[in-house]
Amino acid sequence: MLQINNLTKTFYAGTANEKLAMDHLSLQVEKGEFVTLIGSNGAGKSTLFNLIAGSILPDGGSVVLDGEEITFLPEYRRAKQIGRIFQDPMKGTAPSMTVAENMALSYQRTSGRKLGFGISKKERSLFAEKLRTLGLGLEERLDAPIGLLSGGQRQAVALLMCTMAAPKLLLLDEHTAALDPATAEKVQQLTEEIVRQGQITTLMITHNISSALRMGTRTLMLDAGRIVMDLQGSQREQMTVPKLLERFGQGLDNDRFLLTREQPNVPSNDQN
Repeated sequence: MLQINNLTKTFYAGTANEKLAMDHLSLQVEKGEFVTLIGSNGAGKSTLFNLIAGSILPDGGSVVLDGEEITFLPEYRRAKQIGRIFQDPMKGTAPSMTVAENMALSYQRTSGRKLGFGISKKERSLFAEKLRTLGLGLEERLDAPIGLLSGGQRQAVALLMCTMAAPKLLLLDEHTAALDPATAEKVQQLTEEIVRQGQITTLMITHNISSALRMGTRTLMLDAGRIVMDLQGSQREQMTVPKLLERFGQGLDNDRFLLTREQPNVPSNDQN
C-alpha cells in the first residue's frame, strides 16, 4: 500500500519564479492497484513521481510504502522497493553494456544479491527465460549492447528489469510516449500482463486519455498539484473521453492530449 499524506512542494520559493508544484496532496493506493494519472502540463504528475522515488524531497507531508515511511529515504535506498521507467528509452539502461549485464545489475540491486565477478549460467538462464516471455526474440541477444536495441525493445527490457524481483511499487512515467504507435501498443500490452501477473502496485502517467481510461483499475487527474478527479469502479467504467472532456475539458484545451485513438503522443521537453 502507498500512502501519501498532505504532500507539499514549492520550487524557487521566495523568488519571482516561485511555483507551488504540490499542494497538500493526499492519496492512498491499495496493494495491487493500477492507477493511471492524467493532467495538463505543469499539473504536478512528474513532481509527484519524483517525490515518491526520492529524486526530490518535499517541503512537508509524508510518503509511506507498505507501512514504512520513506519520505526522506535516499533515492538509492528506495530503488530496491520502487521501479521506475521514463519516457526516454535511453534512460534506465547503460547503452554500452550488454542486455545480460544490464539485467544482472538490476537483478542484483533489487534482489539484494552482492555483485560478483561475472554472470552465472543460472542467471543467464533466468534472464533468457524472462526475455522469452516478451515475445521479441531478445533471449537470443543477451550479449548484444543494449544501446543497439530499438526504443521499444529497450523499454520492454527496462520493464522486465524493474519487475524481475517484483517491486513494491512501479512508476511508469509516460513510458510509451516516445514510441511509434504499434510498438507503444505492444509495450502497453506487456505492461498490463506483467503488472497483472505480479500483482504489482502501479502508477502510470499518460497523456493518452483513452489509454488512461482503458488501462489499470483507477484514473486520477491532477491540476495545480492537487487531485481534482478520482475515477474508479462503475464510475470509471461508464466514463468516456467525450464525457471527461465535457467535465474537465477547459483545462485540457491547450494541452497535448490524445483523445480518441490509441496512439502515443509526441515527446515533449516540458516539466510536469
